[in-house]
Amino acid sequence: MAHIVTAKELCDYLKLSDSTIYKLALNGELPGFKIGDSWRFDMDEVIEHIKAKKGAIGLEAALIGRIKKNRERKVRQGWKK
Repeated sequence: MAHIVTAKELCDYLKLSDSTIYKLALNGELPGFKIGDSWRFDMDEVIEHIKAKKGAIGLEAALIGRIKKNRERKVRQGWKK
């Protein structure tokens, strides 16, 4: 069963301001839905979304690191950038 929380409860959990929560939700960067004028969030979806973002950031950092190492190797070998 879904664990639905209010924006205020999500603010407290994530230690973010309410304006940040609303901005992220409006931009589609945070999964949520509106009931009338009020935002609601499924905590399981929010947590999974954050885990996926963390994984994507880690993968991106690893790829950037690999690209930099390849460039450094090429420069050491006298290749052009």
